[in-house]
Amino acid sequence: MEFDDDAALTNAAQGDIEAFGVLYERYVGRIYNYIFYRTGNTADAEDLTARVFYRAMRHIGSYHDRGLPLSAWLYRIAHNVLANWHRDNSRSKEVPLDETVTGKADGQHPELELVHTEEREHLLCIIRCLPPERQQLLILKFV
Repeated sequence: MEFDDDAALTNAAQGDIEAFGVLYERYVGRIYNYIFYRTGNTADAEDLTARVFYRAMRHIGSYHDRGLPLSAWLYRIAHNVLANWHRDNSRSKEVPLDETVTGKADGQHPELELVHTEEREHLLCIIRCLPPERQQLLILKFV
């Protein structure tokens, strides 16, 4: 069944799971990309994306249309989830041994994976040094 955002939002707010699924499919890629470029880690981005949509599903009944697209509400939720994640991660650092010692399960050579990871981290570090509004512009343009 095809829904536009307004119809899917109305139906989802009334408890229609299929309508929420339509919204999820429509926006999950964009929200994931936004979160990935803020975290730099696939596993964290997947987890945080799931949290965003879980919160959206729990609170869709209290969504108030303020003349902005639904995506603005989802990005706001993603921003809040990321802020909480960064705050929590600044308290304790964890290094998963399975990824650092043995490399990833896809069979890629560990040195090559290290080079790609360092390049990605360097790029993300440069982006994070920019003012927040410039970071947001880059994310919205390329993600």
